[in-house]
Amino acid sequence: MITVRVPATAANLGPGFDACGLALDWYDEMSVEQIDGDHRAEVTGEGADEVPTDASHLVIKSILQGLDSLQSRVSGVLLRTHNTIPHGRGLGSSAAAIVGGLALAHALAKPGVDLDRQWLLEQSAAAEGHPDNVAATVRGGFTIAWTDDAAATAVSLAPHPDLGVLALVPDHLLPTERARSMLPSTVPHADAAATAGRAALLTHAVTTDPDLLLAATRDWLHQTQRGPALGESYSLLTELRREGWAAVVSGAGPTVLVLGRHEALRDLAGRRFHRHRAHLHVPGSGVRVRTG
Repeated sequence: MITVRVPATAANLGPGFDACGLALDWYDEMSVEQIDGDHRAEVTGEGADEVPTDASHLVIKSILQGLDSLQSRVSGVLLRTHNTIPHGRGLGSSAAAIVGGLALAHALAKPGVDLDRQWLLEQSAAAEGHPDNVAATVRGGFTIAWTDDAAATAVSLAPHPDLGVLALVPDHLLPTERARSMLPSTVPHADAAATAGRAALLTHAVTTDPDLLLAATRDWLHQTQRGPALGESYSLLTELRREGWAAVVSGAGPTVLVLGRHEALRDLAGRRFHRHRAHLHVPGSGVRVRTG
């Protein structure tokens, strides 16, 4: 029996569009064993009544993709997964499925061999189509990802020890494809320059000085443009920023993420939010594999 634990992740964090990510201490757990017969999945938790249970399940597809990359095969797999990460809310559920499946494949194909995280990052970024969420899922902590010659690379930095993350999760979905379709093909040079400066400041604020997070999370490239699709989440985002909270859209949304010192966020988490559930977390680790 091989088991992996994969974290929820928040990408972009305001100005770090398609580059910055943060792993949270909020995990899905998956296990796999080889069986005779067809591939099948047993799913509990989030999305259990919505996802397929045959070979089209995203984790199983990722297992098979990984085995093919490693030139290995199995007759069949039984996947058991317990999901706690909400689906379609901008918290990296698809990245968790892809990374988890590929990590399981690596353990099946190379028993006793340490997980090759660079292979895992490249494979998962190719499957996901962009490296920001998968980098945080693979590496953990605060990540900066980029692509050179079609190969994804990332570095992981240790977040400030006081950093907390409040996820305000709405009861409606926003498909990533719809969110991306709302972005313009070009942006003014001044907006790009301003966002680049804030992305640099974001790295300092997350790792060294959380008191700068409000300024560091300002964005000109994607959040306002997606506002009409975000609905109540965008209204909540703007209200929180007016109050001085470092609120951002998590990934493509519609979850609103608030970054700050953990103790301050504890008080905010006790507030009543219309149609949003509050989840208070701290930064988490990357994917972990356990055998036995």
